Amino acid sequence: MPRPTAAQLAYGSCTVIFSTLAMLLLSQTSSGVGVAVIALAALALGLLVALTVPVPGVRAERASAEPVAEEERVPTRL
Repeated sequence: MPRPTAAQLAYGSCTVIFSTLAMLLLSQTSSGVGVAVIALAALALGLLVALTVPVPGVRAERASAEPVAEEERVPTRL
């Protein structure tokens, strides 16, 4: 499994922090169970966001791996 990029770490961390704060403020919970549920939900959301951030090198590799049709090839001169 490749290491996460700086963008993935930043987006995931910001998502966890801001979503935790928002859910705690909106729910106004004070119980330990409620805080734990909100923390777990924020961690899951942060992981989802971090994994869906596009990786810069993947698109170029996929484009070069696709086979080129015969009509798209440029003829070479001999």
